[in-house]
Amino acid sequence: MELKSVKEIIPIYDAQILTYMKLLKCPKGILINFNCSNIFQHGQKTYLNEYFSSLPK
Repeated sequence: MELKSVKEIIPIYDAQILTYMKLLKCPKGILINFNCSNIFQHGQKTYLNEYFSSLPK
């Protein structure tokens, strides 16, 4: 989980959370921006990587 309070999410933040996920071998990551009018609709992004597909079902 990465928390931000910025005007807009720029591509470097996407790369940052994907790097954290890869290094920590986390299957899922969430980027939350608190500087928006509605966090649930505009302030969060969810990321999945290759470790997610290898989880047991």
